[in-house]
Amino acid sequence: MMTLRKQAAAFVLGLLCTQAGLAASVVDGQRIYNQYCIGCHGPGGNSAIPNAPHFSRGERLMQPDMMLLMTIKSGKMMMPSFNGILRDQEILDVIAYLRTLQR
Repeated sequence: MMTLRKQAAAFVLGLLCTQAGLAASVVDGQRIYNQYCIGCHGPGGNSAIPNAPHFSRGERLMQPDMMLLMTIKSGKMMMPSFNGILRDQEILDVIAYLRTLQR
């Protein structure tokens, strides 16, 4: 469960990020997903690992972008942190791509 501090940070980050400043690219997101995420989350978001979300079914994607960004940056359970590996813009690109996978 996300702590109040993380929720507040995500909220503030969301206020600071304008759509014009951080317009997400689905094409870049797919490229980054294929490089960093596909090994566990599978092609097309069909997870290859037990307990990893199936993005093709929309699992975990009902959260706002900034909450997902914070989760990807900090890691969760078996998923490693991508803080320092991916920039915020790259994470938002991945999230934009993930949202195209929902059926």
